[in-house]
Amino acid sequence: MIKIEEKSLKGLTFIDLFAGLGGFRLALESLGAKCVYSNEWDKSVRKVYTDNFGDVPDDDITKVDEESIPDHDILCAGFPCQAFSISGKQRGFEDSRGTLFFDVARIVKAKKPKIVFMENVKNFATHDNGNTLEVVRKTMDELGYSFNQKVLNSVDYGIPQKRERIYMVCFRSDLNIGCFDYPKPFKLKKHVEDFLIYDEKLVEELYVNRSDTYFNGLEDNKYSDKPIRLGIVNKGGQGERIYSTKGIAITLSAYGGGVFAKTGGYFINGKTRKLHPRECARIMGYPDSYKISNSFNQAYKHFGNSVVIDVLQFIAINIGKAIKKERWYE
Repeated sequence: MIKIEEKSLKGLTFIDLFAGLGGFRLALESLGAKCVYSNEWDKSVRKVYTDNFGDVPDDDITKVDEESIPDHDILCAGFPCQAFSISGKQRGFEDSRGTLFFDVARIVKAKKPKIVFMENVKNFATHDNGNTLEVVRKTMDELGYSFNQKVLNSVDYGIPQKRERIYMVCFRSDLNIGCFDYPKPFKLKKHVEDFLIYDEKLVEELYVNRSDTYFNGLEDNKYSDKPIRLGIVNKGGQGERIYSTKGIAITLSAYGGGVFAKTGGYFINGKTRKLHPRECARIMGYPDSYKISNSFNQAYKHFGNSVVIDVLQFIAINIGKAIKKERWYE
């Protein structure tokens, strides 16, 4: 999470739909915006959200009367990605989770926020030969909004993790914002080793020592903006690969098995281990002050489903620049 001095969204309000751990909230609040409503159905995530923000998110969005939601300037929604992920069955809007976008749409129709800011998995952009994205674009157009979308990778914005996601920014047409500029990539300066916990007592249970560990002989002495595979455990399937901390992290996952499930394995201090939940939090942009679940299994799942805060911040900064010249925002 980057430190932002200029509060370019100060005075604006937003709602946090499918809030998860509150990544959107942390990003927009860092620019001065105020959250007036949150919604999240998962009980374990709701507890973490409440512990950090003091708010208890509303429950099942499908049962929420859109008129009861407070007026707001920005609608944020990282609506569920399982229906569009390459790891799922890719049924899209045929899947009930996919249709949750239409709950976003009915709220937009009722409340007419100035800006709609959405995030989903990379595959959302190409699912069903682009028809899924076209449905969203057409829906937003019918509701009176421009539609901008781009796939960004967190490794291009200071976070050493390969995490490609589509980010959609929509402006109400009467604002005449026009084309929106997404943040420009910049060279990565930090790698996995800069995000690690070096208190051995905290991570000792995460080390793995197995006889079927094999290394490929690659010297671990060069930095890279890509994952550097050093070896494998067992047959090297998902969750059985070992990487260098001088590279970037593989995509954190909410699901998947293997001895290094959900984080991948890393060669640290001459030994191999998976990442600690706090390290996962850091690699998603969460500050160390953020309170995470006491259950490692839940925490891994939470961060595997989360947004990368730094990327949201850079996009939100550009949203602030786009609206700065408008009379209603002074």
